[in-house]
Amino acid sequence: MSGGAIGDPVTLSDWRSCSAVYEHGLRGGHVEVEYADGRVRPLAAERWLRPIEGDEDVLARCGGPTLDVGSGPGRLTVALTRRGVPALGIDVTPLAVELTRRAGGPALLRCVFDPLPGTGRWAEALLTDGNIGIGGDPVALLRRLRQLVRPGGTVIAEVRPPGSKSTVDRVRLRHDGRTGGWFAWATVSADDIAPLATRCGFPTAERWNTAKRWFAALS
Repeated sequence: MSGGAIGDPVTLSDWRSCSAVYEHGLRGGHVEVEYADGRVRPLAAERWLRPIEGDEDVLARCGGPTLDVGSGPGRLTVALTRRGVPALGIDVTPLAVELTRRAGGPALLRCVFDPLPGTGRWAEALLTDGNIGIGGDPVALLRRLRQLVRPGGTVIAEVRPPGSKSTVDRVRLRHDGRTGGWFAWATVSADDIAPLATRCGFPTAERWNTAKRWFAALS
């Protein structure tokens, strides 16, 4: 499936099956993202092991307890912890959680749709590095985060630049002839984030860009 509408129903079970391939990328191996329509692009997972230009803008907006959704190896969770900001990373990949903990950040092997500590009390929740695409259903994801953040809380999401198209794609990860299962992944354009946020219970969507990255703060 390629270019589906936002809100198409999907599950996360196939993404869990890709964990071993994703872990290969975290160890520095070459991993590719294969699309159902035949497109292929490198994943370059190792870039998430170190700070990325533009991260500081996100970190500066986190003043209270912060939930880092799809935290990967935990660069943002660890950075917040070192600043004295209570933070928790959650990820479905065991190695990602292990790397976060090794670096000094608290993390759980958990899906965002699983029961989570602090429900309704998080000041901020992060969806960086395209993680608004988790599950292929941004509506379901943002509504879940609305439950997790406290009244007046904020979701900070990284989005695609204005002029791009919001999509739902069927993808899988592969390396050296080994492939994971197919799963759905979404992208959301900055053009579409405000109406999407309103639909999910966030009346305000502030957009900004820095270091060629686009973000939205939903509150």
